[in-house]
Amino acid sequence: QVQLVESGGGLVQAGGSLRLSCAASGSIFSINAMGWYRQAPGKERELVATITSSGSTNYADSVKGRFTISRDNAKNTVYLQMNSLKPEDTAVYYCNADIIGILIRAYWGQGTQVTVSS
Repeated sequence: QVQLVESGGGLVQAGGSLRLSCAASGSIFSINAMGWYRQAPGKERELVATITSSGSTNYADSVKGRFTISRDNAKNTVYLQMNSLKPEDTAVYYCNADIIGILIRAYWGQGTQVTVSS
């Protein structure tokens, strides 16, 4: 009964910006950490950024200084502002959240494609 729905992906030129959103809905009591991961073709899924319920953040070295993760706890939503995008940022981006509801478990969104052209 819990869903994560992502939006905001698309095609952008190198140097451009995109903002991803991920909204959690359903039987939710609270949400601990939320995060963004990505998977490029032929590669394993990798962490991009995480944020705790109190706002502490963690970033992959490859995106530090370019990406910013934030969340709105009232809306159960996490965001990823991506600036200075590079072709190597091209991937499917997935939202992840540790949710306390009927179950206590991590949930994944369906993924949203980000393509950066050179």
